[in-house]
Amino acid sequence: MKTVDTIITYLFAIIYLVFALNYFLGFLPMPELEGDALQYMTLLGTTGYMTAVKFLELAVAIMLLLNFRRPLAWLLILPVSTNILMYDVFIVGIPTLGVLMMAMNVYMVYRLRENYACIWAK
Repeated sequence: MKTVDTIITYLFAIIYLVFALNYFLGFLPMPELEGDALQYMTLLGTTGYMTAVKFLELAVAIMLLLNFRRPLAWLLILPVSTNILMYDVFIVGIPTLGVLMMAMNVYMVYRLRENYACIWAK
């Protein structure tokens, strides 16, 4: 299982690293958006919210790659993974990368559940 966890961790980190860096550097072409997706992304972009999210993605990707407080990194990025899944399902209507990111995130939080015991302690 340790090998699976390592593969998932690095794959997850690389995906977030690439998309965060792409936001700042623009090396991948962006798909044309229309309708609700365009309005949603325009709002996130003009308010600066997306910049904050991309900085978080970048920080978490680096934390995961450098093995720096990985359990914390997995919890910090969970809301972002959830938002990507919800965007795919409710706005775009086609669950794609969000399903993969959410599945990997939930799996790793489950695998590291002993690190979160203090959160659930009574």
